[in-house]
Formats: sequence, structure tokens, C-alpha cells
Amino acid sequence: MLSEQRYEKILALLEEKKSITVAEITDLLGISESTARRDITALDRAGRLTKVFGGAVTNDGSFVTQEPTVAQKVEVHKAEKIRIARRAAELIEDQDFVYLDAGTTTGYMLEFLARTKASFVTNAVAHAQKLAAQGNRVFLIGGELKSSTEAVIGAQAMEALERYHFTKGFFGTNGVSKKEGFTTPDAGEAQVKRTAMRQCRMCCVLADSTKFGNISAVTFAPFESAVILTDRLTEGYQTGERLLVCDQDKAEGA
Repeated sequence: MLSEQRYEKILALLEEKKSITVAEITDLLGISESTARRDITALDRAGRLTKVFGGAVTNDGSFVTQEPTVAQKVEVHKAEKIRIARRAAELIEDQDFVYLDAGTTTGYMLEFLARTKASFVTNAVAHAQKLAAQGNRVFLIGGELKSSTEAVIGAQAMEALERYHFTKGFFGTNGVSKKEGFTTPDAGEAQVKRTAMRQCRMCCVLADSTKFGNISAVTFAPFESAVILTDRLTEGYQTGERLLVCDQDKAEGA
């Protein structure tokens, strides 16, 4: 099937459904996931649709506001997330006071933190439990527990974070865009992320390559505000001070 034919089919599906996922495009058109993502990117650049986390929406101002649960996300792009998490953990030194954001990629960091002497603050109950079980010093901030992402959010959480001063912070994101920055579907989580990032001397965002170019409903930080750890270089982005590509060969040999 020619690319123009695929574009027309995707746009026809969007007109009918108003939103569509990469998985739906893959199944309905009988194409690979990478081809579906490239088609969405091409149509987004042409102004024919709006690319969002996991798919696309029509250009009528709609955005995906629902987020998959931790159980749904934990096995998605697992190898890439582990590679990123391993490299992120290598950045932590014994004297660091670290903020660890809720999320599946930050969760994979825990596998590599058993022998560190750093101290941790987190808004993820599961992260805190595992860190404590490993013998790490950990503080769990209080507030409202969001069931789908297992993150603590709300005014109490932000008030607690404002009292801390972190040497390093590690954050998850649903979307990465040079224009829109780092985005997430939930306003409450965005507020907590934004507050924590203000308290960090160094901010690191962990994002596998599928997050690049996606936009969720709420921006929590500008693109220039953090070092980005990812699994491979994405078109339109360059390696350098703000983009760290985690090498697969190094990760496998570590």
C-alpha cells in the first residue's frame, strides 16, 4: 500500500472515531508499528492531525487525557526502559539526595540501586517499598494516592516537596516535544512533577524513543529544563548536553 493511500485511510478512521491508537492503525491497515508511527508523524507535520501519546487525534483541540495503568505500561518497551534505567542509575553517587518520580521507567531503576548509599524521596509507594527493602534510606511524601499510576499527588505532596533540595531528580513523561516540552495526561501529576523539578539541581527525564513527538494534555516542564535519557536517537533531535542516548551494547555488557 502506498503511503498516500495509508494517509487517507488513517484520516478516514480519524474522521469516524475522532481518535485512534497506533495499535488500531497497525491492525486495521496490516502495517508495522514503526510504519504507523511514521505515518502519524508525517500527517502531524502536515497539519492533518495531532500526534499524541500512543496515537493521534483530530485537529479539533482534543487531546488524550486518559493514561494507561502501571500494569498496562510495565511490559511496554520493557527492554528499552531497562536500558535507560540502568544508565540513569549510574548517574547516582553515594552523596546524592535523589528525587525519584513515579512511573515504570523510573521503577526499573530500582533494580540497579541496591548498593548505593544515596538517600531518596519519592511519590511512588511501590518505589518506596522496594528501596526500603533494599536497605536504602527513603522518604515517601504524603498526599492523595492516584490508583492508575500509583503516584501520590495533591497540595500536601507539593508542600512537602518544597521543603526539600535535591541534587538529582529522575522523572517519567508521556510525551517529549521541543515546542510543548514534557507532557503528561493528568494535571495533578503535572503539578507534582513541576514542583519537584524546581527543587532539583539536576533534572533527568527518562523517555524511550516512542515518546518523542507525542503531546499529552499538560506540560510540566520545558524541553530545555532537563537532561533526557533515551534508548535511540529520534529524527529531529541531536545528541549533546541535553540528550543522552543509552548505548545498547554497553548496557548488555555491563
